[in-house]
Amino acid sequence: MDIPLSTIAVVGLGTMGTGIAEILTRAGREVIGIDISDAATAQAVTALEASTARAVERGRLTEQERRTVLARFRTFTDLRAAADAGLVIEVVPESYETKQQVFRALDGIVSPSAVLATGTNALSVTRLAADSAHPERVLGLHFFNPAPAMKLVEVVRTVLTAPAAVEAVTALARELGKEPVAVGDRPGFVADGLLFGYLNQAAAMYEAKYASREDIDAAMRLGCGLPMGPLALLDLIGVDTARTVLEAMYAASRDRLHAPAPVLRQLSEAGLTGRKSGRGFYTYEAPGSATVVPDALTPPDRTGTDGARTVTSVGVAGSGTMASGIAEVFAKAGYDVVLAARGPEKAAAAKERVATSLQRSVDKGRLTAEARAEALARIAPAGSLDAFAEVDLAVEAVVEDLEVKRQLFATLDKVCRPGAVLATTTSSLPVIACARATSRPRDVVGMHFFNPAPAMKLVEVVRTVLTSDEAHAAVHEVSAAIRKHPVDCGDRAGFIVNALLFPYLNNAVKMVQEHYATLDDIDAAMKLGGGYPMGPFELLDVVGLDVSLAIERVLHREFRDPGLAPAPLLEHLVAAGCLGRKTGRGFREYARR
Repeated sequence: MDIPLSTIAVVGLGTMGTGIAEILTRAGREVIGIDISDAATAQAVTALEASTARAVERGRLTEQERRTVLARFRTFTDLRAAADAGLVIEVVPESYETKQQVFRALDGIVSPSAVLATGTNALSVTRLAADSAHPERVLGLHFFNPAPAMKLVEVVRTVLTAPAAVEAVTALARELGKEPVAVGDRPGFVADGLLFGYLNQAAAMYEAKYASREDIDAAMRLGCGLPMGPLALLDLIGVDTARTVLEAMYAASRDRLHAPAPVLRQLSEAGLTGRKSGRGFYTYEAPGSATVVPDALTPPDRTGTDGARTVTSVGVAGSGTMASGIAEVFAKAGYDVVLAARGPEKAAAAKERVATSLQRSVDKGRLTAEARAEALARIAPAGSLDAFAEVDLAVEAVVEDLEVKRQLFATLDKVCRPGAVLATTTSSLPVIACARATSRPRDVVGMHFFNPAPAMKLVEVVRTVLTSDEAHAAVHEVSAAIRKHPVDCGDRAGFIVNALLFPYLNNAVKMVQEHYATLDDIDAAMKLGGGYPMGPFELLDVVGLDVSLAIERVLHREFRDPGLAPAPLLEHLVAAGCLGRKTGRGFREYARR
């Protein structure tokens, strides 16, 4: 069945509807814009005029093409204007009643062959279709905001949707330059289904006062390469919208991780819905503004911390990639570094790894040959921890095994001078357990670098209940000196980044396990719809499935939440020795080197 989609109606001319209308008109479609508000229709025309004028200024449209585009867009306040449309896309508010009224009215207006698409990301498409006179023509067409820029479109079919309708809108999405992903009907679909669980956990983390809003957002931007932190993103989406999506997800899954954090209800009911109201998790210059202004919750400037212990020399314990990377970071920043390993050969090999890394920087023009030589000269390899006798800061980067780390800290306690700060780079083990292995737990702090340490800007500063102010301040000052961004957090499993990242990865595995979507579609959805630098399965294979499983088990054991239990599919792959890129096979297969 051929479904002509030359004329398309867009019902609801808010930000999303206007963006969709712009895409369609610029792709050569006749667009009928419909909204009950005269002000909304006028604003939509103004927005299209402004965006096309910018396109002319940038050389992307000629003035004649601009006039043609504008002529294709007509606005109305009466739904009957959609009578000749082959496709109607509704993007009215997220309310069953409102959407059902639109669909029931359209049944008596458009031809039986017209396709009706809902832009919902939270409500049941099946329920909307079942109330329609022609459920076979109803589907979901979920664009992402801002629609002209975002490449992803989720095409949502129900058990009632005709294949021809799906094929027609999928072809249209491709013609619009979008990447269509086929998904089934469940709240949040793929991208939002993964994204909103993560956002909800970030809100709960903030509500628990585990970390400041600024540190949570900075951690996820710098630790995961995300374009926005989760709390800033909630403000952009709308706190009330997020709450609606999560309520729908929880109703379907009964997973406590989807139960909206109470702070979302509190903010919504107070009218603090984010950027659109001028205040949400942050305070903005004005309603609709993206400019954050200081408020009562803005943390003070941490630079020049009083009472910090002076650090001029650093000991790094370990011989692996992380240890050599941390040694490189400190040496380039001007610190004298003792790089200690189990034996002089391993220590020399670790320094050689630093030399190779620094040479790559020289080859790429990021470092001079003189600076490379100076940094290498600052690193003294040592075959035992006895060489740490005079260091001001000792950083361990050995295997992620608590007993190994406890033994190492017991040794540091004996060899390091009084007043030296002792730091662990653990990503999942309790810092306090390392501290209690010493006679000076006040000197022990977590200093979690991210891999690769020379490139990644984030350091999670983990303070235990026994860590002194002086040791904590010293790590902050050192982090600034090595040009890293320190974020504060307490001593609990996952800290900030892993506690938010790995449940998201685990939920992605569950989607595949339940045959809801494919690896490729999920990876594409998160890169194109969420702005993630890597899809969840790409990332899992890079991190290592065994490492990921270990972290997820730690999180589950710490928080005892059933929703955090590792997905059986992940456990099965690890048991089969499919650990990711390092073994040549994980969720995908890789060519052996």
